[in-house]
Amino acid sequence: MELRTLTPLEARVLGVLVEKQHTVPDTYPLSLNALQSGCNQKTARAPVMEASEADLLVAVDSLKHLHLIFEVSGSRVARYEHNLGRVLGVPSQSVALLAVLMLRGPQTSAELRLNSERLHRFADISSVEGFLDELSTKQPARVVKLARAPGEREARWAHLLCGEPVQPSAASGGVGADGGGVAAGEVAALRGEVSRLSEELASLRADLAAVKAELGLN
Repeated sequence: MELRTLTPLEARVLGVLVEKQHTVPDTYPLSLNALQSGCNQKTARAPVMEASEADLLVAVDSLKHLHLIFEVSGSRVARYEHNLGRVLGVPSQSVALLAVLMLRGPQTSAELRLNSERLHRFADISSVEGFLDELSTKQPARVVKLARAPGEREARWAHLLCGEPVQPSAASGGVGADGGGVAAGEVAALRGEVSRLSEELASLRADLAAVKAELGLN
């Protein structure tokens, strides 16, 4: 379907709803308080945001009009769930990849496989690339493969829900293989592997804080 360009905060809201649906299913759909905590989370987010409750309400209202999220009734507190897969007409694997791109920014296929593990466990990198290729050939395209930055062996992917992303510039590259250094993409992948458990722990702590806030246990 035709979908207008989303704001960064609207994309962040969608990404958080997809993420928390898998990581904290017991508290999903999310309250506005939990949604705000997820949007402003300091770990596993790029860029880090400081969205106010008023900002969130505007974004939520806009996404409801686009049918991208629904407000769930039958609770004392308003709760929200995403409808991303149905609106875009894509499978859950693609929803997981889009969510990670919306939460963390452009990433290589290897990074996406690693970072989406809690949302969907892909068998291998080629499986990730298969879903990315499908998303890139949809009309309209939902992701794009960025030009490989100087010094990087792997190109990064970016989502297109917020419009065209900034392409890597010649000044942003590191030392390539010909220069005897380690490619920036390899460094990022290694760093992501090393920090995965600590990030997951921080994310779980943030989820726990949101649950405690809902229960008034702060």
